[in-house]
Amino acid sequence: MAEARLEMPATCQEVGPEGQFVRGVLDRIGDKWSLMIIGSLNRGPRRFGALQAAIGGISQRMLTLNLRQLERDGLISRTVYAEVPPRVEYELTELGHGLLVPVLELVNWAGDHAEVIEKHRAAYDAGGGAVG
Repeated sequence: MAEARLEMPATCQEVGPEGQFVRGVLDRIGDKWSLMIIGSLNRGPRRFGALQAAIGGISQRMLTLNLRQLERDGLISRTVYAEVPPRVEYELTELGHGLLVPVLELVNWAGDHAEVIEKHRAAYDAGGGAVG
């Protein structure tokens, strides 16, 4: 059976505003920290410190910047509770939950192909080019 070919949507190829917008969204959700944040929020609402601990290796500043951008894009929500000290929780919005399916498919694809990719990397790094 012939493998179906997927075509890049025209909006990704456009030079105008719509194409720029699509590329901007892909840049946002393709960022490693954004994907880690979205994946961590799959388990439910989390506070800043819990997110930082779950992700590991992300600075406070980088987490803050990414949370703001994800909130701006409508992928997460931020809830401030009137307590002393104030409690803030982040969680996925409906739009953010919708992004989980393709993100998890990509993560699973990477895991399923990790061994093959490592072989290709090793062959390339050894100067032999890609494995056939």
